[in-house]
Amino acid sequence: MREIVLDTETTGLDPETGDRIVEIGAVELHGHVPTGRTFHQYLNPERMVPKEAIDVHGLTDDFLRDKPLFRHVAKEFLDFIGDAKLVIHNAAFDMKFLNAELRWLGLPQIPWERAVDTLDIARRKFPGSPASLDALCRRYSIDNSARTLHGALLDSEILADVYLELIGGRQPDLVLAPVDQKRTGSDVTEAWRPQPRPRPLPARLTEAEVAAHEAFVGKMGSGALWLTFSSPA
Repeated sequence: MREIVLDTETTGLDPETGDRIVEIGAVELHGHVPTGRTFHQYLNPERMVPKEAIDVHGLTDDFLRDKPLFRHVAKEFLDFIGDAKLVIHNAAFDMKFLNAELRWLGLPQIPWERAVDTLDIARRKFPGSPASLDALCRRYSIDNSARTLHGALLDSEILADVYLELIGGRQPDLVLAPVDQKRTGSDVTEAWRPQPRPRPLPARLTEAEVAAHEAFVGKMGSGALWLTFSSPA
């Protein structure tokens, strides 16, 4: 199962009032395990970045001025995410921005049902508790010391760790189940079952240790439980 853990940084809160994406970061998971493949791109929003947004992510007009426009990286981004589920913290926010950018280019929208919202998962799992990314890092002892400002790729990498904890640890699909019968042509191989050893292991006790044990048990009287077992020799 392929999943993409994703985050965006923007100029504000609402694309319908002119706000734009300034950074996209994404991390690929396969079978809930990071593959090492990532997507990361800063974007020129074609507008000024308000101070309030700069205080959050630190991306200034000067820094973003020579970065590509969203339309220049849209295909690369869509190719990277493919048809995978998108794991996002507060998915409604990022999805509305991504779909607004795609709509302005006349490209197909990303279906809302593809989003897995870790904020919603955390609120249902820990009702009444703080559910921010930083709060979840504290809960799961995940190191987020590098997160002095919001950054899309760093936040995606941290969120990947948080997501794996939220769904039950780094290998939630690992199940120790009985082996099914296997058929090869007309032959049937039974599921493996433990069998007695064909040759018992030799005792590792010395004669002195056996004698000391028997003397110890003898002091317990005729009702000693140990008398129901065979000699350790």
